[in-house]
Order: sequence, then structure tokens, then C-alpha cells
Amino acid sequence: MDYETAWRRSVDEPEAFWGEQARLIHWDTPPQRILDDSEPPFRRWFVGGTTNLCHNAIDRHLDARPDQLAIVAVSTETGITREITYRELHREVNTFAASLQELGVGKGDRVVIYMPNIAEAVFAMLACARLGAIHSVVFGGFAAHNLALRIDDAEPALLICADAGMRGGKVIPYKPLVDAALREAKAAPPRVLIVRRGLDPDMDTVPGRDVDYATLRAKHADAHVPVIWLESNEPSYLLYTSGTTGRPKGVQRDVGGYAVALALSMTTIFDLQPGQTILCTSDVGWAVGHSYNVYGPLIGGCTAILYEGLPTGPDPGIWWRLCETYGVRTMFSSPTGIRVLKKQDAEWLKKYDLSALKWIFLAGEPLDQPTYAWLSEGTGKTVIDNYWQTETGWPALSLMPGLDLKPVKPGSPGFPTFGYRMRVIDEATGEEKAPGEKGVLVIEPPLPPGCLTTIWRDDERYRRSYFGHFKTLLYSSLDWAVRDADGYYFILGRTDDVINVAGHRLGTREIEESVATLGAVAEVAVVGVTDELKGQVPAVFATVKQGVTDDPRDVAQAMERRVVELLGGVARPGCVYVVPALPKTRSGKLLRRSLQALMQGTDPGDLSTLDDPNALEDIRRAIARGPHCGARQAP
Repeated sequence: MDYETAWRRSVDEPEAFWGEQARLIHWDTPPQRILDDSEPPFRRWFVGGTTNLCHNAIDRHLDARPDQLAIVAVSTETGITREITYRELHREVNTFAASLQELGVGKGDRVVIYMPNIAEAVFAMLACARLGAIHSVVFGGFAAHNLALRIDDAEPALLICADAGMRGGKVIPYKPLVDAALREAKAAPPRVLIVRRGLDPDMDTVPGRDVDYATLRAKHADAHVPVIWLESNEPSYLLYTSGTTGRPKGVQRDVGGYAVALALSMTTIFDLQPGQTILCTSDVGWAVGHSYNVYGPLIGGCTAILYEGLPTGPDPGIWWRLCETYGVRTMFSSPTGIRVLKKQDAEWLKKYDLSALKWIFLAGEPLDQPTYAWLSEGTGKTVIDNYWQTETGWPALSLMPGLDLKPVKPGSPGFPTFGYRMRVIDEATGEEKAPGEKGVLVIEPPLPPGCLTTIWRDDERYRRSYFGHFKTLLYSSLDWAVRDADGYYFILGRTDDVINVAGHRLGTREIEESVATLGAVAEVAVVGVTDELKGQVPAVFATVKQGVTDDPRDVAQAMERRVVELLGGVARPGCVYVVPALPKTRSGKLLRRSLQALMQGTDPGDLSTLDDPNALEDIRRAIARGPHCGARQAP
């Protein structure tokens, strides 16, 4: 079936289309009704059907592929690689589930998981799913206060943590952060289950509360825990959106719809069949990590590589070496991760045998043209941008090489995937924008399977946050977009990241891409800062490639000229700073809001997830010294 026919059927005949896709997973009880959208904006998929994510990820594969690798957990931080078959994964998850049962965890209980990218994090997630418990993975290393907020919102029966993580060879103790969070939290769980990695031998424990997993693992080594069958629309997990201020917003995912959407995406979007391998460089604490480090590949009967370490450690060839070693067919990373590699010698792209690698998918932020060109030309592989959000749970815009590969248009994530009926509309009037005109990207309900079902314990916030922006009932992505004459979508950045310069609205991405066309530039971030005359002006922060020895002032002036050349004088940066590094989280997300806050002299917010704590201080000093180009003064 071609893309157009399949997509059109998914939005025009959703019950027929998704009824067929439901056959991709195992149901203990078949769905009685495919779609119930009688109370918009809420909808329920596969009503009455009972299933289980853990069963679909492990048990149903045991006859066909017990000795195939399910998870390869690679840590270049500790030097340890664990190759785990489906049979071994089944045993480990049953052992973990029995341990959770001993600690009182059952169906509907929440379990907070605070761990790095290690195999036990996967065991914990799947064990929760097996028991019908609702897991909430919090990115390892989050500040204690933010962890406490998530604990209070989820009200967990148990918290699971590692003794420590590692980043760039540095040990990051987790347990002190957990202890501080539990002292602050009003809904602290009665027990903490600790996976010791031997990284923090002096770790303190609280008698009567803290439990060593190694002890329970030995006790339950031969356990078999029956799966708990859940109605399709019961919650599977909570995932708190990044950058939340105040009370955190817990995205709630269902069971059946999520499983079906992931199963379909593995074959049609990521072009993976059972037995094939995916390398997803995300962290399990993020949405991509949930869907394509853990559940998607396992539901699809594939092998998933779980990576703990830097993209440059021990050298910039580590990802490509993993592709060669394990015959990776599909790789999934982020533009930021690739831009880190782009600073290194391009010969690393040629060093390893990548003959098995077919597709490189990138998501998390818009893919700029220079990064696309560097990667596609350097590897000779097809690079596919795709767009989604924590809320969608799987790609909402993408090309589909497993179904019908359309031509790649650099800068575009492609077309709507199954069930997503999208429009680009005027933010004020709600009218449809013509091709080539910028507007807000919206989705007409009902949202397809796999998307969030609500905000945890706050249906009204769900309505207000996602469907309360326009007179008609539309899901607002809060992203600016353009749809071209061929139907390709281009994402221009968040609606709240628009720079209004003397009445002219400029997307930060437009300016970033202009700057990035300079050969000397490695990475760039643009934020809007207040200007007395123009309302706002762009502030540019950029790093240069290794080996560039030009005077930073000359490089900054070249950036200014390029922006004017490509976008016109209205887009001229108010200031340009050439800095050693840009502040990023350990998942690779640029902290643009923190840059903006430093420029405005306000609080840069929670910095606990900074990859390099020195990066923000270097920028603070650069702002105090003054820009390399432009007249903007420090606050």
C-alpha cells in the first residue's frame, strides 16, 4: 500500500484502519470497540480489549527467538557491555517483578524510576508493566527539588534508583539526590530499591527504608510472575514534560493504543523487522527512550542497543563502531548529538563498516541543513528527520521507508504519519494558511493511538493546555510550521520562541540556519532579548569547529553579514557571542531559555541536568565582557 492511500484511510476510516493494526499485538481479550470519541477531546482506543506491554515485549517472542539478543547494554563509562537474549530478559524481568511484589507493588501503583541508561532500568520498566504498575521514569541526575515535585505528583509506592551514574568519566552519585528529594517530598514512598553498580561505595542507606536489589535478585532468581492483563485504556506510565515550571505536567500514556502505534511504527517508519537491530542514542528518561530504546524494539522482536556514554567517548567513532559490531540497520539520534560529532574529524564516519546501516533518523529539534549535509554526505546513508513530542509518544511527521519512501527534503520531517490529520493555521483567526505561509501546527482530534490520554489526575489541565488555544477544538503543538506546495511540513520553532523585531516575526530556527551555513560554525543557538527600540532583537551564541583560528570578532561579523544576506536587515543580530560551548542537558537539548535568562539578567532556572556545568559560567563571563559583534550590553 502506498503512503497516500494508507494515511488517508487512517484519518477517514480510523476504526477500520486501526482495527486492522490491532492485529500487530497480542490481546488476551480482543477489543470490543476500536474507537470511542464520544467525549472530545478525550478518546479511547481498542475499548474492552485487554493486553500487557511486557507480554508483548518479551513473552510472545519466547518461542520464536529465545536466544536472539533483545538488549545490548553498552557503557563506555564503565567499560561493561551486557548482551541479553529474550530468554535472559524474561528471567531478569520476572525476578525484578517478584522483587517489586515483595515490596508491595501491585496493579495501579506508581513506581518512580531514577536511573541511568543501564539494563536494570529496562528490567524495572518492564517489571512494572508486567504487574500493571504505572512507572514514572525521571531522568537520572535531575535536581532533588525537581525529583521531589514529581514524587509528590505521582505519589509512588516505591522509588527505584542506582547508586550512581557516570558522565565523561565522572561519577554522579544519585542516592544523595534521592535522599534530599525524599526529605522534601510530601508523598515520599515507604521504600527505596537500590541497584548498586559499585560506583559509590560510601553510599549512605536508611535502615528500614532502603533495600538492596542484589539481595532480592538472589532470592527471586527463579521466579515466574504472571502478567496482569489491563484494559487498553488503563495507564501504562507517566512521563513529565521537560522544562515544566511550577507543578509538573505528567503525560499519561495508555496500554493498548501505545503498543499498537509502536508496533506499526517499527515496520512502516523505522523499517525494522524481527531480528534486526536499532541503535537509539536517547536516554530512557525521555520519550524517545521509552518508545525506541525499550518498548518499540522489543514489541517488534528486534534487538535494541542501550548506550551509556558520550558520543565522543572513548572516541568520536563509538556510535559507528556499535553499528558495525551489531549490524545496526536503523539508527535514531538527535541533531545536537550529530553536531557534537560534526566538530570532530569527518574521517571517523569512514572508519567502520556501515554496510548494514540503511537509515539514520534524527529528532528532538529541527534538523539544520549543514548538519544534514555533513551526515548524509559523510556516511552515504539516507538521513530522515522526524517530528514528535513527549505528548505524541511516536513520530507525528516523518518519511516512511518501510512503507513508501518519499524524496527527502532537507529541513523537513516530511508528512503526517498514521492518524495525524494536521493543519497549519493562523494563530489569531484559526484560518488555514496557504502553502508557504507560517502558522501554528495543529492536529484535528481524535488523536491517534499512542498519544497521551490526559494529564495525570488533571483532565481540565489537559483540555486547557492542548485544546484551549482556538475557538474550535484543535490540539495545538505550540510550534510554528510551514507546509509547502508538495505537502511537506517544516517546523520553525516554538510559538513562544518567536522573535518580534519591530513588528516582524522571526523564528529562531531561521536565524540559526543562516548562521550555520558558515563553514567555521559548529553549533549555534539564537534567543530573543528585549530591546528598547525594536521590542526584541536576536542574540546569537555560537561555537566554532576545531582547528578554526580566526579572530572571534571576524567570525562574529561574518555571522552577522550572513544573517543579513539571507534574511534581510530586519533579522540583523543585536549581538553575537563566540563561546567555547553551548549549555545542553545530558540528553542533548540546548538550554535556550537559560541563555535568554542570562541575557535578561534573570534566573536561568534549574541547571541540574547540564552536561557541562562550566558552559553556562563561560557564557555568563562572555556576556559580562561584551559581544564579539553588535552593541548589546550586559544586564
